[in-house]
Amino acid sequence: MTIYHIALRSDWTDAVAAGEYRVSTRGRTVEQVGFIHASTAAQVDGVANAFYADAEDLLVLVIDPAKLTAPLRYDPVPGADEPFPHIYGPLNLDAVTGTAGLRRDADGRYVFEA
Repeated sequence: MTIYHIALRSDWTDAVAAGEYRVSTRGRTVEQVGFIHASTAAQVDGVANAFYADAEDLLVLVIDPAKLTAPLRYDPVPGADEPFPHIYGPLNLDAVTGTAGLRRDADGRYVFEA
């Protein structure tokens, strides 16, 4: 099953230049947190609106778990109905099969366009 990671466009551009992606979540690295936050398709909207509501210039990395070089685990998150995928190490660029968009609806909330 495909997983997703919300990224600032500038962080993704930096990762492409560096050869790997090391951002866990907004403003924090994989070294600081211990893993990279990811989501299933059904979880992207909620994450975008909870943690990135004031951010612009976002994109969603489309990730093929079979291509990850770092371990992937689905961990329970307090208050969440379903566990979230977490990547325990840097994200290798060849596991990213594309990008998807987030748009704002009439109320200004992010909507994931898988």
